[in-house]
This record gives sequence, structure tokens and C-alpha cells, in this order.
Amino acid sequence: MANMARQFSTTTIKNHKVAVMGASGGIGQPLSLLLKLNPAVTQLNLYDIVHTPGVAADLGHIDTKSKVLGFVGQDQLKDSLVGMEIVLIPAGVPRKPGMTRQDLFNTNATIVAKIAEACAEVCPDAMLGIISNPVNSTVPIAAEIYKKAGANPDKIFGVTTLDIVRSNAFIGDLKGLDPQNVDCPVIGGHAGDTIMPIISQCTPPVEFGDEELAALTKRIQNAGTEVVLAKDGTGSATLSMAHAAAEFAKQLLKARGGEDVVIEAYVASNETEAAFFSNKLTLGADGIKQNHGYGKLTPFEEKLLEKGLPELLDQIKAGVEFAKDF
Repeated sequence: MANMARQFSTTTIKNHKVAVMGASGGIGQPLSLLLKLNPAVTQLNLYDIVHTPGVAADLGHIDTKSKVLGFVGQDQLKDSLVGMEIVLIPAGVPRKPGMTRQDLFNTNATIVAKIAEACAEVCPDAMLGIISNPVNSTVPIAAEIYKKAGANPDKIFGVTTLDIVRSNAFIGDLKGLDPQNVDCPVIGGHAGDTIMPIISQCTPPVEFGDEELAALTKRIQNAGTEVVLAKDGTGSATLSMAHAAAEFAKQLLKARGGEDVVIEAYVASNETEAAFFSNKLTLGADGIKQNHGYGKLTPFEEKLLEKGLPELLDQIKAGVEFAKDF
């Protein structure tokens, strides 16, 4: 993202221990690779139900300073979380053609709930970045699990960075701009109509005609499906998601090190009637320092919010109800 530093820095980093839960999967492996290449990470714990020792051995041959440990199976779940400052959760099944994110709910909800339960016990002060879909539901699930355990859910973040990355890429392509110099806010949630690109607040400012704006917005909202269809039954967005999650983790590392950073993430919120919502936040070492809200919207964007909120409310409710019965 344009407002994120592109170069790694270790000058203010104090906490270096990161865990990837679901590290053997399509997102987990490239994400683990990118984290291994980040000099701010000095210990990288990889957890999955299969294959993690092999992934850890492979990554361990890369000539960077981080120590890589592999943990496999439910018996090693808690061990993988000991001492972690940041936990990233891409665990779950991928989306296939014809599947919505909500179709993934039953399987991925259980996976996230079990990991959240372990995090609440073993590393309750860690920052959690939840990637497992449907994020609109899995983040509320984790928050409810934390509340049950008497842990503070304020450091749980839904990783919506990919929506911003895609927006920047698509706008850059349309306007002939370097996408790394584009920063388009995306608010709401992380599925379909709950993804609300706020193109009127893009940096640098860009303008589109009504039809082009509607088409661009719809492409951003449906970009995940675009990848699912292009992969023709072999998976969903993995490489772009891994990049987005690594960028997100880079900012969390800076925040844990005491540096104020501005990110966008899906968190517990009072900005709308939805109990969880994504927009710009300032993070520090202890979590969210300021919620910046979503600012002034155009009439087109107000309609996006009006259309997306009911879907978001339903998906949050589904997550909360699941957690109550877990």
C-alpha cells in the first residue's frame, strides 16, 4: 500500500516472534516465505495439521537470521504459540468455483475458533491477524472466544489489506500510475458488497465517469471470484493474499516496536451499526490508538454503504451465534 513503507526497517522493532497458523497451505507457504525474508522477524513458528516440519526445514535453508520452527497437529497447537507477539491465521479451506465465502463458514469457523481458543490461553497479548474466510464472520468468532476466556479481544484484526492492494493495482492500471504510489481506502468488510472502495478519497486524486466507476467498484468487490474462476478449480487467491498479509504483518511489527502506524483492518467498531467494520486505524504497541472512521462519502459511496451494511450485519451475527455454541 502506498502509505506503507516499502523498505524493511529494524531500528524500532523490539518484538520479533511471529506465528503462521495454517503454514502448509496455499496462502501459508508464500506468506511464511515472505516473513522469513523480513529481517524484523527473528523467530517464525509454523503450525498446521500436516507438512509443517517439511515447510520449516525448507525455509530454514534460506540465509536470513530468523529461526524457523515447525509444529504439526492439534497436540502441538499451544506449543506453537508460546511467546508469540504476532499470530497470522490463514488456516482453512480455499474457495472453489461456485462457492461463496459463506459456503466456507462451517469448516473455517471451527478452525479459527480452535486457534483463537489456544491464543487466548497461551498468548493473549499477541496481535492476531485473521485471514481465514469468511473474515466478516471469523473475526467476530475469535472476539467472542476471547471474551469467553476472559481475554481482551481488542488486538484481533481482520486482514482486509488485499482489497486495498487490488484497488491500488486496478486504479494504477486504469490511470497509468505506479500502483505503489496509489492509496485507495476500502471500508466495510471483506466479501462482495461489504467491500466498499472509497475512490473519492484516493491518493493521488483520480476521477472516473459513472459507468467506469461502477465497473471498477464491482471489479474490486468481485476480484476474489475473478481469481477463483481463473484458477479453474485449483484454488483461490493465494499469492496476492500472502503479499497483502505480509505487508500487514510488517506494519504490526512496527507497531509492536513502538512506532505509530496507519493501517486499514476489520475490527470491533462503533463507526456504524455494525459491531465490526474496516477503515483506517492508527496502531501503537498496545493496539488501536485511534479509529479514523471513513470520512465524507460521495452519494455513490453512501449507496455502497447502505447496500453492504445489511449483508455485513448478517455475517457478523452468524459469527457471534456460532461462537456462543462453540
